[in-house]
Amino acid sequence: MRMYDIIMKKRNGAELTAEEIRFFVEGYTKGEIPDYQASALMMAIYFRKMTRRETAALTMAMAHSGDMLDLSAVRGIKVDKHSTGGVGDKTSLALAPMAAACGIPVAKMSGRGLGHTGGTIDKLESFPGFTTALTREQFIENVNRIGIAIMGQTAELAPADKKLYALRDVTATVDNMSLIASSIMSKKLAAGADAIVLDVKTGSGAFMKKETDARALAEEMVQIGRDAGRRTSAVISDMDQPLGYAVGNALEVKEAIAALRGEGPADFMELCDTLGSQMLLAGGRAQSREEARGMLKEAVRTGSALKKLAEFVEAQGGNPAAVYDTELLPKARLVQSVPAPKSGYVNRIACDEVGICSLILGGGRETKESGIDLSVGLVLGKKVGDWVEKGEPLAMIHANDPGRADAARKRFLLACEISETEPVKRPLIRDILS
Repeated sequence: MRMYDIIMKKRNGAELTAEEIRFFVEGYTKGEIPDYQASALMMAIYFRKMTRRETAALTMAMAHSGDMLDLSAVRGIKVDKHSTGGVGDKTSLALAPMAAACGIPVAKMSGRGLGHTGGTIDKLESFPGFTTALTREQFIENVNRIGIAIMGQTAELAPADKKLYALRDVTATVDNMSLIASSIMSKKLAAGADAIVLDVKTGSGAFMKKETDARALAEEMVQIGRDAGRRTSAVISDMDQPLGYAVGNALEVKEAIAALRGEGPADFMELCDTLGSQMLLAGGRAQSREEARGMLKEAVRTGSALKKLAEFVEAQGGNPAAVYDTELLPKARLVQSVPAPKSGYVNRIACDEVGICSLILGGGRETKESGIDLSVGLVLGKKVGDWVEKGEPLAMIHANDPGRADAARKRFLLACEISETEPVKRPLIRDILS
């Protein structure tokens, strides 16, 4: 089998066999196939697309390119949740304790943020001492003991995806539906969960700007999961404005804690309840969405979800006192208002621009090697559809550098549109594929 023939076959629009795809993935992972041939194949796939069979074969080949995490020692049905990323998306911070408090074992691998989307691990490191550097034995023991463990993706897990994504990132071949779906699902399958719940974002702050594209990606990933024998569902949710009000690592942690106290923003709680319901259904803890929602709300009402977060933080080296006293979390030195330039309804908040504001403040990474400031970010004062008076805060900027604060303020004002007429509010939950 020759790589040249595989490239030419896909260039000409033919369907690759599972054996040909496996040959490519194994050879590229081992360094036997050079970057220039891999780049040529990625570009051929970008233009010629992949069939369902090809996508499934690519996903499984990448999943099996390294270790397949064995979670059989974890008691119960393991349910993983994945988000395609957005601005202010701190869902895992609240959802994992809520699901664990309802009896769902959460064994999750998460990543760090890059660009304007935040990473779960970065946010969790706002807790002093917190670490995701767990051995597999510690990871499994923590899930069995307290119901939650989160660790970073290891180099041995789906190494083909890591290598291919880096190549796609510099060859303009990232935004292909099959390549995106196989990248996400290869890691999820390798991580060993029995069931997978996907949160597929759509809107200005999402990777998939159009709802039709988000739906196509969701359908593709659900099909891959089911073909692999995993219970898989997807929620398509809005990311045309930040989720909740807080954007920035420690600020989002505070908002997630507020949610576990029953004081969370309505949109954030709706998403947690919707995703949590899918997790409880997949894990066999509830028989209907209504029953599942009731269980999740009870976990918040009784404080058991908040307690579960404290147990989780402590088990991974963090200070659990910060769960009950958020003043112990990192705080920025400067807090400045962004006053509204006129009165009216907030008609639009360009979500991706808000994420860039946080990046400007130092709350995100422009490269994988960049450091981040956990304390900085923004807290919105208004959401789309809200009335704002001239001079009233559209947001509060949390910064440690006056120059960065001024740049973020100017950019945020350009991201907001105020009109005389009240806009039509778009639903947060667009659809559920289950």
